[in-house]
Amino acid sequence: MKPLDPRLLREARSVRGWVLASAAFAIGVTACVVVSAFAIAQALAPVVSGTATLADVRTPLVVLAVAVVARAVLAWAAERTAHASAAQVIGELRGRLLDHATRLPHRWRTEHGAGVVVLATRGLDDLEPYLVRYLPQLLLAATLTPATLAVVLTQDLLSGLLLAFTLPLVPLFMWLVGVTTATFARGRLAVLERQGAQLLDLLAGLTTLRALGREVGPGTRVRRLGEAYRRTTMSTLRVAFLSGGVLELLATLGVALVAVGIGLRLVEGDLTLVTGLTVLVLAPEVYLPLRMVGTHFHASADGVAAAERTFAVLDEPLPASGTLPVPDWSRIEVRGLGVRAGERGYWAPRSVDAVIRPGEILALAGPSGSGKTTTAMAMLGLQPADAGGVRLVDDSTPTGEAGTPLEDVDPAAWWAQVAWVPQRPSFGPGSVAERAGGTSDHVVQAAAATGLDRVVARRGGWTTALGQGGTGLTVGVSVGESQRLALTAALARGARLVVVDEPTAHLDPLAEAEVLAALRGAADAGAAVVVIAHRPTTLAAADHVVRVDGG
Repeated sequence: MKPLDPRLLREARSVRGWVLASAAFAIGVTACVVVSAFAIAQALAPVVSGTATLADVRTPLVVLAVAVVARAVLAWAAERTAHASAAQVIGELRGRLLDHATRLPHRWRTEHGAGVVVLATRGLDDLEPYLVRYLPQLLLAATLTPATLAVVLTQDLLSGLLLAFTLPLVPLFMWLVGVTTATFARGRLAVLERQGAQLLDLLAGLTTLRALGREVGPGTRVRRLGEAYRRTTMSTLRVAFLSGGVLELLATLGVALVAVGIGLRLVEGDLTLVTGLTVLVLAPEVYLPLRMVGTHFHASADGVAAAERTFAVLDEPLPASGTLPVPDWSRIEVRGLGVRAGERGYWAPRSVDAVIRPGEILALAGPSGSGKTTTAMAMLGLQPADAGGVRLVDDSTPTGEAGTPLEDVDPAAWWAQVAWVPQRPSFGPGSVAERAGGTSDHVVQAAAATGLDRVVARRGGWTTALGQGGTGLTVGVSVGESQRLALTAALARGARLVVVDEPTAHLDPLAEAEVLAALRGAADAGAAVVVIAHRPTTLAAADHVVRVDGG
């Protein structure tokens, strides 16, 4: 990412106001520094020469005090504004990231979702040092360094030329070391995303792993990932310390050369004491902003890497979104549906044909990885097709009418008519009643049909609290129970299309029979029901079975 990347200005509009505020603070600090240098020189010159009186130093000391106080106030205001602006910018960028990621195709979210979760939480938080420290210091370097160098040139041409010749060495070494640091930072972020994704997977399957006695192996893998993350972090810190030492050495040598030159000319009488002191006070200020830019750059390298990854996600093209209202439909036709699996050229699914009507149950069968869930996502309007497509057809239209392509329909309007129950539903914090959609008659009837009513009675009633992901703050629920909860919410909505992924995979025979009966009841009530299934009992309960293959 560039020092001030235009993409950041484009994606997070609030950063523009912070840039203008930082520039204003930088101009104010620059004025205070220059005034302070002249005041210090005017106050010290008569003291050093031994001719000082109270009248000689009173005015310079008052000016110096005012400049120091003004600089302190500006620094306080800049710091306060920086933290508030950083929180606003990160929040805006996080919102843009999540909004964009949720609108990307289902397959992309499946492959990259865990990385986006890490990026939106821990990753973007690392952007704060960039906004609070690096960016203000960069703007200060753009104002204070040229201004102080210009003042030195007007006061002592020789010292100014010496600073002008040594000054470019600082950004040169900053660039050389910065390239290495950026590589380490990107590696650190990649390790963090990979570790976060694996940790989420392990936590999701922790119960199963413990039941099978296999919790030791994953723990060892997490420790290895943690050690790799530690080594990458320490590598970044080593580079940062090395670059800091190089910049300090360059600045020290530059100031030392100026000081030696001033001392020799003062002895020879070629320079006045006031001028020499002014230049000597300003010389470190010429280097200071660039040194601090280098220091804060390394502190913000992780945030820069996170921002680049965020921009990469935001650059992912969104599927075309339709604008047509949902037409009256009497069947959904899947014609030659095919979706490519990544960049491998593998189709999953490959050329699927199916017809689903209200009042029927359609089962999607096939081996794992063949594209059954992807086919269901295409019916829900969550996955664009690379070949063929999904159409909404009205039997009352004239013969030959092709129907309306689902991709041309307004997604929000279509999603209002559908319900989706994944294989592992996840719930945010709240009560069972809130997650089921209330306790109305529709919800109670749906709960009775799915067997959720017995779960509710056994777990403590509809007010039982659930935690994130269905892990209870007060009580936990099993995968099968969470599926029945999600199915209850879906059936209570009265959706015209209900899509369910492996609804009986985690149920005993009695609960399985109840869920299949509930799906049949939804179909009899006029819903088109699509079931992703492997179990023979589920396939037998369907009116039609479509085999899905990849290749």
